[in-house]
Amino acid sequence: MSEITKILTKYWGFSSFRPLQEDIINSVLDGKDTLGLMPTGGGKSITFQVPALLKDGICIVVTPLIALMKDQVDNLTKQGIRAVAIYSGMSNHEIDLSLDNCVYGKYKFLYLSPERLNTDIFRERLRLMNVSLLAIDESHCISQWGYDFRPSYLRIVDIRTILPNVPVLALTATATYKVVDDIQEKLGFKEKNIFRKSFERKNLIYIVRKVENKEDYLLKTIKRIKGTGIVYVRSRKKTKQIAKLLLDNGISADFYNAGVSNEKREIKQINWKRGKTRVIVATNAFGMGIDKSNVRFVVHMDIPNSLEAYYQEAGRGGRDEKTAYAALFYNNEDIENLRKQIKTNFPEIDEIKKVYVALGSYLNITIESSKNASFDFDINEFVNRFRLDLMSTYSSIKVLQKEGYLEYSESVFVPSKIIFITKRNDLYNFQISNSKFDSFIKLLLRTYSGVFTDYARINEAQLARLTNSTEEIIKTYLIELSRKGIINYVPQKQKPSVFFNTEYLDIKNLKISKENYGLRKQTFITKIESVINYSASNNKCRSQLLLEYFGEDDSYRCGNCDVCNRRNELGLSKYEFDVILKEIKEIIQKEESILLNELVNKINYREVKIIKVIQWLFENDKLRQDDNNVLYWK
Repeated sequence: MSEITKILTKYWGFSSFRPLQEDIINSVLDGKDTLGLMPTGGGKSITFQVPALLKDGICIVVTPLIALMKDQVDNLTKQGIRAVAIYSGMSNHEIDLSLDNCVYGKYKFLYLSPERLNTDIFRERLRLMNVSLLAIDESHCISQWGYDFRPSYLRIVDIRTILPNVPVLALTATATYKVVDDIQEKLGFKEKNIFRKSFERKNLIYIVRKVENKEDYLLKTIKRIKGTGIVYVRSRKKTKQIAKLLLDNGISADFYNAGVSNEKREIKQINWKRGKTRVIVATNAFGMGIDKSNVRFVVHMDIPNSLEAYYQEAGRGGRDEKTAYAALFYNNEDIENLRKQIKTNFPEIDEIKKVYVALGSYLNITIESSKNASFDFDINEFVNRFRLDLMSTYSSIKVLQKEGYLEYSESVFVPSKIIFITKRNDLYNFQISNSKFDSFIKLLLRTYSGVFTDYARINEAQLARLTNSTEEIIKTYLIELSRKGIINYVPQKQKPSVFFNTEYLDIKNLKISKENYGLRKQTFITKIESVINYSASNNKCRSQLLLEYFGEDDSYRCGNCDVCNRRNELGLSKYEFDVILKEIKEIIQKEESILLNELVNKINYREVKIIKVIQWLFENDKLRQDDNNVLYWK
């Protein structure tokens, strides 16, 4: 058994790797810059965690997904692997201590949000760390051609000047060929080195339905398909409405969105994972870090903004390699609303600047005083105070993020933490002279380990049960101990935050690049049109459409999607249909004018089969006749 397989078995319990994992790991161990393209559920994290455990030093993981970051740190910690995460919303003391512990070699993995890369505190500590590997998750974010560009990713190449001999592993689940090249260039790859797994999901059956009454069709679909599933919708309000609809019709369901408290979200996830809840109705806040292999269907009640997003979300079905369904319901109103998003997502530049000024006032910050500062930020309260439009404001903040001025993080739950900041001898003397706190301090020391060297997560409710008191009393004790300089207490919070990458600028110095703005707008339009084309197409295999979007031009019809099934009903084999269709197209495009009977006579196949294909082409608007009955290809 190889060393990497031993690591895999010891920590993850698998006896063999999934396709591509071993190749990527060996490339990293050879010290090569590596790009791994692996579909959702393909086991990307294994490709940097395994080699990092074999190498001396710490692995730095850059990811914009705070929820996923925390999830992976928790999973590694449970396996006895030391890992820490640094992200917006943490106090300076927490960050300082975590980075110091990374320098001292206490941790094997350091997870960072991208905006932290450019801070002085990180750069100073980085020079002192023994770094073995730099892993870049969601690496498509580095490309303006990608569907979620984040300018903070562009600073990663600067980090490489500090770590010239450290290999980079870039990972993504979705990237077109243009983005693949851009990732390697922007990350400073010494030479191109790509490991690509086909985006084809043979067990996933794609279905698109144009329906006016989506709710009725959803009920029919869920009653027909057995097993557990996910239903994606755009709004928080709709998650509740659809979940109620399912419950009212005898289908076990629950809703999930970013507005639900962390405790309730965790309960909802557990119930769904264990099968107590059959269907989870959610916004796109649901999915990252949710590892459930036996999802039998994923339904989109609304058209997503890009095929990348659709592919990732639909790909959460059938990870156990058994048959699963990816269904998309739409109507003309959906397409109109999608195109309206172009205007919503790209406000006028004057509107963006207005939001920036309002941010400064709302957060009470002065010019040139906010660089690398993080602030709690309630967008609903913000728009109400300044009488702004919510969607336009959200889009303006996203533009400011793409211009590199700030980072906006959605609501993420951060548990309460403590660390003892007094020396042990001083603590002993404090306990003797303050008997009121003695038993409580002893309880903290018994319950949580390592509290003199690192922050420990605490649970006020658990402490209240242990002391037969209330959470309010526990919090009062913690606050008092913090005020007396015995501990540093960081209460839990669940708020979005804004992190300023640059100093807050006078409005005349705020520059929005019209060229970049126009490029992103055009990219957004192109992605929307690709989704609309996928949805409205009724004559090409769904799987082939998706694969071609991601640059795989040599794929075959899946034979199972809604389009393929309509072809299958003709009673022709896949081979026969494709051969006849190809001949028809070539003949019509070659001949200046040809009639139906002339076309049939030119093809060396049984007439009944030729007529079936021609009829299908007429029905699917690929073939037409003019007033003189001459055929032409549309």
